[in-house]
Amino acid sequence: MSELILTKIHFGNGLWKGKISNVPDTGAKPDIQVRYLDQLVEGVTVKEGSNGTEWDLQVPVPSHAVADGVHSFLIHDGATDTKLGNFTLIAGETATDNLLAEVELLRAELDMLKRAFRRHCLETT
Repeated sequence: MSELILTKIHFGNGLWKGKISNVPDTGAKPDIQVRYLDQLVEGVTVKEGSNGTEWDLQVPVPSHAVADGVHSFLIHDGATDTKLGNFTLIAGETATDNLLAEVELLRAELDMLKRAFRRHCLETT
């Protein structure tokens, strides 16, 4: 289980910004991974913040994710494979409710669980 806390700061111009807090003061950069369609997002940056327990996170939204439909991004602690948060883009015809976004998020979380289960099975055999 991760002790890290993710807080959204801003989303604009194709860049999602957040703050990672509650990081142990070891000087080591947290291993933050962002996935879209079960693939790692490239260009994610984690920079030291105002003190040793806070880090600034920047996630560039890939251009192929700016399209019609619902697009969910999962942010998780790579060291513990624990979900820290997510964000969703909805483009095209506006959904009357957030059901499509929730289904897409469930799909992304299921993919993460499948990876963890497969890794567990490999480690225990």
